[in-house]
Amino acid sequence: MKLVIGLGNPGQQYERTRHNAGFAVADRMAEKLGVLFSRSMNEALVARAYHAGLSILLVKPQTFMNLSGRAVAPIARRYGCTPEDILVFADDRHLPLGMVRLRPGGGAGGHKGLLSIAADLGSADFHRARLGIGSDTMPKGNLTAFVLGRFAEEESEAVAAMTERAVAAGLCWLEQGIEQAMSQFNARNREKGT
Repeated sequence: MKLVIGLGNPGQQYERTRHNAGFAVADRMAEKLGVLFSRSMNEALVARAYHAGLSILLVKPQTFMNLSGRAVAPIARRYGCTPEDILVFADDRHLPLGMVRLRPGGGAGGHKGLLSIAADLGSADFHRARLGIGSDTMPKGNLTAFVLGRFAEEESEAVAAMTERAVAAGLCWLEQGIEQAMSQFNARNREKGT
């Protein structure tokens, strides 16, 4: 079993916000794979899919971002998933808007959803795909309003392209593994000069 996790906050007031970029990727991947988030499990919405001969569980934690691990860790244990069987899509304010950067593990970069998952899994070795939400209009001080704010209309094209690129990176991860996905998709960032 492979787990593909999209991070975000539940509730209509958070839909299409920067912090919910991970939910947007999970929703688009479910659409691509022809499945729906139709059931709940361990404080998460889940969708079961099959791709490249693999059984996949798409997961959207419903615990709010800071407690994402509370939803993810029990599901990982239930299916016997190791950290290497998990790919988490999370927003990253440090990356320019539109960038997708994959990593095999590492630090959370201050992202509380990633911190929560690492703490509850007991490992930071799960794979992650960071989604660039940074902007020239990002404030220097308190960033809460920025990350919980919606994308501007002029950013919508870049957000849609990033979402599609992230889904393609996730499918590549499923088909060929993290190293190949990093090679293909992180290289695209370099080609664009970001």
